[in-house]
Amino acid sequence: MIHMLPTEAWAYIQSDPSAVFLDVRMEIESLYVGRPPGVVNIPWYEYPELMPRPDAFVDAVKGEVRDLGRAVVLICRSGKRTIDAGLALEAAGFTHVINVLHGFEGELDDQFHRSTLSGWRFDGLPWEQL
Repeated sequence: MIHMLPTEAWAYIQSDPSAVFLDVRMEIESLYVGRPPGVVNIPWYEYPELMPRPDAFVDAVKGEVRDLGRAVVLICRSGKRTIDAGLALEAAGFTHVINVLHGFEGELDDQFHRSTLSGWRFDGLPWEQL
């Protein structure tokens, strides 16, 4: 797995139109908190179970990507869910998995707020919100 800062990942996505950009957060997170433009939402886990189903996740990604050698760029809230999701993809034979470090909202600051220290939004990259 390759790890890229949000700015690096955005530049990579812009330079490789065949790359698939996946948001592994729950659908409600992706829609209401915001998400990068053009991202495809395939949750690592979903409400109400909140338990990962790696096989179902991998199958859904295979259906979207179709080529295990195609670049898959993963983003979540803080860059942690994407680690497990990326490892599941690699175990299933995906060969070019990229994790967006710090995710969409970044790490928590001393006041337990996100998007103040790091992450996609902190870096001023494009995003949209429902």
